[in-house]
Amino acid sequence: MALQRADVEHRAAAAPVPGVARLARRHGGQARRGARRDPRVSGDPWAGARAVGIHALPIPTPFLVGRVNCYLIEDEPLTLVDCGPNSGRALDELERALAALGRRVEDLERIVITHQHADHQGLAGILARRSGAEVCALDALAPWLAGYAQETVLDEEFTQLLLAAHGVPRPVANALAAVSHAFRGWGGACPVDRPLSDGGTLEFAGRTLRVHHRPGHSPSDTVLLDEARGVLLGGDHLLAHISSNPLIQRPLGRPADAPRPHALATYIASMRTTAATDLELVLPGHGEPFADHRALVADRERLHERRAAKIARLVEDEPLSAHEVARRMWGDAAESQALLTLSEVLGHTDLLLADGRVREDVGDDGVVRFSAA
Repeated sequence: MALQRADVEHRAAAAPVPGVARLARRHGGQARRGARRDPRVSGDPWAGARAVGIHALPIPTPFLVGRVNCYLIEDEPLTLVDCGPNSGRALDELERALAALGRRVEDLERIVITHQHADHQGLAGILARRSGAEVCALDALAPWLAGYAQETVLDEEFTQLLLAAHGVPRPVANALAAVSHAFRGWGGACPVDRPLSDGGTLEFAGRTLRVHHRPGHSPSDTVLLDEARGVLLGGDHLLAHISSNPLIQRPLGRPADAPRPHALATYIASMRTTAATDLELVLPGHGEPFADHRALVADRERLHERRAAKIARLVEDEPLSAHEVARRMWGDAAESQALLTLSEVLGHTDLLLADGRVREDVGDDGVVRFSAA
């Protein structure tokens, strides 16, 4: 059916705005040193997940990050955690992965969405209509999912205000807006049947999952903890092979001109909360499962300390906008990945401001610049 088979060609690739196809091709994250594999597993990294009745279904995405891990929990009710982007290829591969386990889309009884990014929620509406499955997501995310078209317009308005305030040139901002518009097709609206509260539970016949809000990578990041087994379904909260970039996005339920969140500071606080939890195995939204989450969190914190120190050195000689800092750190990537690099810089200047190491001032041109305190 047409509604179930979105055009698999990346919409940005054919966009008429100069630079858009180049921006789309470079969308993604930067590789990082990661945590070690689950030590209980030799050879097959997914054996530990299967041992507790959870099957990973790696589904293709149009993004540089690669495949997204959807998880089928073989329990009552039969539950799919995350569902891939809204594309024909993603749906086809999801159906084949389910068939390999003797299941169909129509067998799904519950769908859980870990956060708002398109590679995790894009197919939710289609799958729910076909299966009648109950859709569950964080309570604060539910209105955003239901009003996807309007909410993503507000998100883009917020982003454009952010870019302007921090010195991103108008042609770059226009190209990014075109990419954002093209990317919206990979997501989709989906009414939420059961809003999940932070600290609430999802009950199964053979397990209970505790719901925890862990914002930072996105405003809606939600992790599901099997306390009895020490298994965390982590979405994109912690990834072993790349850093989960704390993107600056419009706070859920707020207007386009809302004050920007301190995404990195929020993310560090979320990571520390997770590090204080005893875990045996983390099942991430991308890449292989891993153990030793505390070592990974410590590694990420050291990374952010080094980056903050580098930015502090850059603004010692002259005031710089966040975009100017990004240009000095990453060159052309500050334009091809403007929101990502701007989020990186602002996240670290937030840490430096809190420590009293830099100051910020708004110039006559309305652009915020940072300088040594």
